[in-house]
Amino acid sequence: MQMIKTPVNGMRDISLTEMEIRTYLLNKIREVYSRFGFSEIQTPSVEHIENLLSSKGWDNEKLIFKILKRGEKLEKSLATGLESEIVDSGLRYDLTLPLCRYYANNRNDLPNPFKALQIGNVYRADRPQKGRFREFCQCDIDILGDDSILAEIDLLLATSSFFKEINFKDFYFDINDRRILKAFLIKSGFKEEDFEKVCISLDKLDKINVDGVKKELISNGYDEKCVDSLLGLCTDLNKSNNVCEALKEKLDSYIDMEVLDNLSKIVETLKSNNIDVRFNLSLVRGMGYYTGTIYEIKSEKLSSSLGGGGRYDEMVGNFIGVNVPASGISIGFERLITILMEDKISINNEKKKIAYLIEKDMPYEKINEIFKEALKERENGNVIYISYMAKNKKFQKENLANMGYIEFKDYYVERG
Repeated sequence: MQMIKTPVNGMRDISLTEMEIRTYLLNKIREVYSRFGFSEIQTPSVEHIENLLSSKGWDNEKLIFKILKRGEKLEKSLATGLESEIVDSGLRYDLTLPLCRYYANNRNDLPNPFKALQIGNVYRADRPQKGRFREFCQCDIDILGDDSILAEIDLLLATSSFFKEINFKDFYFDINDRRILKAFLIKSGFKEEDFEKVCISLDKLDKINVDGVKKELISNGYDEKCVDSLLGLCTDLNKSNNVCEALKEKLDSYIDMEVLDNLSKIVETLKSNNIDVRFNLSLVRGMGYYTGTIYEIKSEKLSSSLGGGGRYDEMVGNFIGVNVPASGISIGFERLITILMEDKISINNEKKKIAYLIEKDMPYEKINEIFKEALKERENGNVIYISYMAKNKKFQKENLANMGYIEFKDYYVERG
């Protein structure tokens, strides 16, 4: 049987040009985030299935790539016909859960607060589309052990610094708080147990508009008056010139005023550092583990977000029985790459790339001299590509030029 040349659906090969851009961006991420005090860790791509399936019914659980048991264990389990018996692990869906497991297992050896940087591939059995794949790279920074707004401010300042360093100016932050959403629901007449299901519909506001969300909520059995009240609150408050003051007036007895004061301070700090941040009171974020402030990175160049995150103070508690304050943000690396590739980003590379092309039949002694010359150039930090000359040397040089080689040295056999 002939083997298949193309990648599995939702996976992809990465070209030479794109790989150079990816490497540049990942190096820049590490450089910028390290200046903010984040330390890089690494966790496995495979997690315990018990950790991945929290039994809370979050949508992400439907997208887990599950891994079968191996060898005799699989053979014995197959007789049961139960998935729970033949699966014992899965590919990680994101980097947040592995980080919490890592922290729970190593917390006594870690600083407090712990500022973590994690870069790695994650896997989702999702429907592939532009900028969305089943295997993709995530770049996360998280702060565990800090329950103050210093954490959110630090995360958002670090992220904006990265975008500015790569000269990507077309971005802004949407910001909200899950506790505000819960207050909206209670004030509008919903029950507290309806929160997650209602938010799943509310999260679609940007895609299907107010009428679409209203239709979906009513079709799910919710009272039309409650739905109108909820959507009216979101719409009216988003239009307010002073959102925080309007929230205090509207939600006076439904929320702790400290929540609103802290959100106002985060926004004020970012704006004082010339960062575009906007209240979006219908912002939900899809992950059910968020407990407080939430935010997304937006760009006019992309209909979906460029990343996001928030506070998740209860996740570590699933491992150790004690809640630990935690917040983080993830860059949508693949979506950023898509935009930069379309904009034909140019990388300022200080290293000179030189191609040495050697005529065939060159004597060994001369080739040895060429390698010594190349080694000196490499020690000076330059990139040297050595190859025999092709028959079509013009085409060969064009290909090398497309790879960034700006200088060529041709070596011919000396003939008497």
